Amino acid sequence: MKEILINVESKELRVAILKNKRLHDLVIERKKSRQITGNIYRGKVTNILKNIQSAFIDIGEGENGFIHISDIIENTQKFRDMFDMDFDSKGSKKTKEVPKESSDETDITKILKNGQTVLVQVVKEPIGTKGARLTSNISIPGRFLVLLPNSPHRGVSKKISDGKIRTQLKNLIKAFEMPSEMGLICRTSCVNATREQLIDEAHELISSWENTRKEFEKSKGTSMLYQESDVIKRTVIKALDKNFGRLLVDDKATYKIIAQMVKKYAGPKNTLKIDCYRDKLPIFKRFGIEKEIGKAANRKIWLQSGGYLFFERTEAMYTVDVNSGRGGGKKDSSKDVEEAIVHINMEAAEEIARQLSIRNIGGLVICDFIDMRFRKNGRRVLDRLKAALKEDSAKITILGMSEFGLVEMTRQRNRESLLQTMYTECPYCYGKGLIKNFESVSIELERSISELIKCNEQFALEVAVHPQFNDYLNREDKAYLMETFEDNNARISFRTSDTLHISEFEIYNSTNGTLLEV
Repeated sequence: MKEILINVESKELRVAILKNKRLHDLVIERKKSRQITGNIYRGKVTNILKNIQSAFIDIGEGENGFIHISDIIENTQKFRDMFDMDFDSKGSKKTKEVPKESSDETDITKILKNGQTVLVQVVKEPIGTKGARLTSNISIPGRFLVLLPNSPHRGVSKKISDGKIRTQLKNLIKAFEMPSEMGLICRTSCVNATREQLIDEAHELISSWENTRKEFEKSKGTSMLYQESDVIKRTVIKALDKNFGRLLVDDKATYKIIAQMVKKYAGPKNTLKIDCYRDKLPIFKRFGIEKEIGKAANRKIWLQSGGYLFFERTEAMYTVDVNSGRGGGKKDSSKDVEEAIVHINMEAAEEIARQLSIRNIGGLVICDFIDMRFRKNGRRVLDRLKAALKEDSAKITILGMSEFGLVEMTRQRNRESLLQTMYTECPYCYGKGLIKNFESVSIELERSISELIKCNEQFALEVAVHPQFNDYLNREDKAYLMETFEDNNARISFRTSDTLHISEFEIYNSTNGTLLEV
């Protein structure tokens, strides 16, 4: 059974998606960093970079947004990729397919000027120091349809495989009476919608666009003109469209809002059960979600077979290494060994898909599976990985498995990863995850004292160290250091300080207490 748990707190809202009581997806939204993808803004051009045919636009959301010329000129292929659609050119009253090279031939300075007011939409969240990615090819999504106000294309989702239903939907949207410059896209959920529901939603989307356009004309300065559905509404619609069994929320006010939404959007065959969680034990702790979130911050994830995954993040990509661990024990034959390896790889494929979703890892991902002797086994593992990734809400592209057992894939980066949301870079190791060992620190300390004595003629020194480092010095080097520097007529004393980092030390002039720079 598929369930959704919603945890509402003062600063944070968390949505956990469970399949058979196990966490498979997690959305965390904090009030200070709400998602803005899909929002439409009245922006102002602040800088044009002619050499890369791009511009920065102030939309009033902190960092300036970024737009490339390809996001200004209409590009049918972009719409195909974004919405996974087949467009019916016969259904469009004035389809204009722009060749790929046309954006290269056009000069952005002919389209945008510094200080110009523009209407733009966010297509990618700002992440870190990078501003939001913008487009002028506006799209307004509903539950069943997507309105393209500035494009005449009309299409149907590729995920609707039934030819008869596809034909019915194509004929239906062709017959819609709407401005010739506008287009419509039928989403996967259209399959369960009635003709009246589609017509009503088309009118609602057109009305939303008209209100947005009017707001643009009368507003001054940078401002948000249209806000995409919040996380609660998106969650409710997902629960209805994907036939979830239960939605459990721990906040009474949010429960009432959800109940109203379900009443509005649910069809006659709705089986979604909505409950308000009332136990004293926090909802995420009760269902084991807190533990899963804690595990998702670890680089090492153990598998039931005894193998494990190791996640590593670099500037360019994420790597996932599959290791046999305790699962590659002795077998009676090479056939048994091969099958044991395949078993670990198959389990790893499913866990990789789950962890990518929970951690919300985006960009390039390289999976290094355990080497297998036979290509057919590689295909089995790859098929299992593809099947496990099918229900991921992010767009994923997977290449084949190489001879070395490597699988390359890209996963859509639609918001900050779990680690970026919950953690910050360590000010001591600066993201390396490593600090110097005590022997290295002791060597540095000896060099620093020697320099102060020889170069600065400091002969009365007091060294402040962390208590744990002091214990190490007591066992290993303190007697040697004091004896060595006494031969240079220097007096060295030590004291401990809990405020120092474990691999940090400070040296003072013991006569006047001055901190010495080394």
